Amino acid sequence: MRDELLNKTLFLSLDHARVVISAWAEDYNQERPHSSLGYETPAAFAAELQKQWPAPLRPTGSAPQAIASSALMRNKAARL
Repeated sequence: MRDELLNKTLFLSLDHARVVISAWAEDYNQERPHSSLGYETPAAFAAELQKQWPAPLRPTGSAPQAIASSALMRNKAARL
């Protein structure tokens, strides 16, 4: 990011920086092929990975409930 964007771009305002950085991050995370993914785009790699999961086991997004309780909840339960 530093070599490709931050060192080469003169940001005119904070809003301009937000727009340009957001566009760069979107391109990097969705459209640009990555060597670590076999030169596939992250979106294509994720789509292929989704096809490999059996339908009932496919992740649907965020966990429906907390996987672990927070420290505050654990401390409260320990006192009970």
